[in-house]
Amino acid sequence: MSSPTSPNKRHRVVITGFGALTNIGHNAADTWDAMKSGKSGITTIDSEDFKQYDDWTVTIGGQVHNWTPDAVIDKREAKRMDRVSLLGLFAAQEAVDHSGFDFSKGDPERQGIVMGSGIGGISTIETSVQTMVSKGPARISPFTVPKLMANAVTGNISIRFNLQGPASTHATACASSGHAIGDAMEAIRLGRADVMIAGGSEAALTPLCLGAFMTMKALSTRNDAPHKASRPFDTGRDGFVLSEGAAVYVLESEEHAKARGATIYAELSGAANSCDAGHITAPHPEGRGAGHAMRWALEDAGLNPEDIDYINAHGTSTPLGDKAEIIAVKTVFGDHATKGGANGGLVMNSTKSMHGHCLGASGAVELIACINAVREGIVAPTINLDEIDPECSGVDIVANTAREMPVRRAMNNTFGFGGHNVSLIVSQYEG
Repeated sequence: MSSPTSPNKRHRVVITGFGALTNIGHNAADTWDAMKSGKSGITTIDSEDFKQYDDWTVTIGGQVHNWTPDAVIDKREAKRMDRVSLLGLFAAQEAVDHSGFDFSKGDPERQGIVMGSGIGGISTIETSVQTMVSKGPARISPFTVPKLMANAVTGNISIRFNLQGPASTHATACASSGHAIGDAMEAIRLGRADVMIAGGSEAALTPLCLGAFMTMKALSTRNDAPHKASRPFDTGRDGFVLSEGAAVYVLESEEHAKARGATIYAELSGAANSCDAGHITAPHPEGRGAGHAMRWALEDAGLNPEDIDYINAHGTSTPLGDKAEIIAVKTVFGDHATKGGANGGLVMNSTKSMHGHCLGASGAVELIACINAVREGIVAPTINLDEIDPECSGVDIVANTAREMPVRRAMNNTFGFGGHNVSLIVSQYEG
């Protein structure tokens, strides 16, 4: 193992591969194409698991349909994994293939992983409880613990690619994958690793999770029009739409990527996190913690507010959350937030309007939109934005149709229950 570099040297971190598995695309390219075209992946839930109950007031979600892990994961191996690990490993394999890096030929102690999952193997927990109740504890599967544990996604991916360097898992609700990507970036910056796999996976579209969010009145009840249910910043929004999915990235030090002739898609130039320290589920009404995360991410990247062209908002379609985020953006970005993209100001969107809320995987899924915005100069739309809430007005939100515009730098916001806030900054790579 090579020694870490001097702590006085901060390595630049670049993105050389990414993969995704979402309800709008079975890979990263298709997911981005769906985002650009404003395609909704929200449907009526058709899983057999839900049909044993008949008192649902919410019947919609963002399911990953028509997919099996067979192309990547052996069937025997797959039986020992919860769906959250299957989604994550599938996306990780795409990211690794996309990067063109052969992990078997690198130094495994300089290769690590950080993944995020807010809920973990909840499907395994639910089925195991049912087994215990109906058949007794002796019939519980011996694979239950390795399937349900929150770090199973990290563990399974690390085994697949022999990642012996820094490794951890974040479970900070909806901020989980944002935390994971930021921590992976820091490991490379500090010289503790050359290559890191990072991202998030979530498979919480289960009866228990949907029911729990339903009874706390957090979800949209627009069951008659699923594709219109997720509507961030719209005056008619009535809650978020629960979804599943995964997105994973290969991060490298600039030196490592250049040495092997890798294609560099973007630079991960800043990250920061904070806590509201206010309420276990509601955001601070003035977006205090969110504002801290955005401001500190700018400082971390050595940027000014006017250097950011586009923000991919957390934008969940909840009345409180959307309003608080807009307040925070206006506070941090000042005049730059309100002068409009046509005048060189900031633009925002929320791709959750299309794919719903993937909880702990959200930040990773939405980073796809940020990377491709700086690559292609296209900001995906916020669909279903028919009438902006007056309390969310004043910021140029890209509504219903994608917008072509120069994007040098993009910010990705993810905020979670517990008051957790993460902001990441992606920049065009300039070697």
